[in-house]
Amino acid sequence: MLYVLNTNLNSKKKIKSALSDIYGLGPHTCYQLCDLLGISTEKRLKQLSSKQLEQLTQLVNQNYNVSGEIKRSTLKNIKRLIKIASYRGFRHTEGLPLRGQRTHGNSRTARKLKITVWTK
Repeated sequence: MLYVLNTNLNSKKKIKSALSDIYGLGPHTCYQLCDLLGISTEKRLKQLSSKQLEQLTQLVNQNYNVSGEIKRSTLKNIKRLIKIASYRGFRHTEGLPLRGQRTHGNSRTARKLKITVWTK
C-alpha cells in the first residue's frame, strides 16, 4: 500500500486504475497525467521511483482538485442551497430526490435514510 494524496493506494495495481481510486480523478485524467509525466499506464504503482511519485503528486496538487477539496466545496454548495431556502435545499434536508425523479416507486432508500447531515 502506498499513501499518495491522502489516499491509500494498492501498489500492485496498474497506474491507470490505482490513480482513479483517488476521489476526483477519473480514467481520462489518469491517462493525461501519465502522458504528461511520460509514464506507461501499464506500469504497476510499485515500479515507480520516488522521484516520479513526487512529480505526480505535485502535478495533481497544482492542476486538479481532489479528495477533501471537492467534498468540502460540495458540502458548501449544499449548505448554501439550504440557507437560501431553495427548492433543491429543501429536497436535500428531506432526503428526497432533487432533480425531478418520481418518489412513488423509486427512491425508497433515500426516503428511508433521510440524511440529517445537512441540517447541522
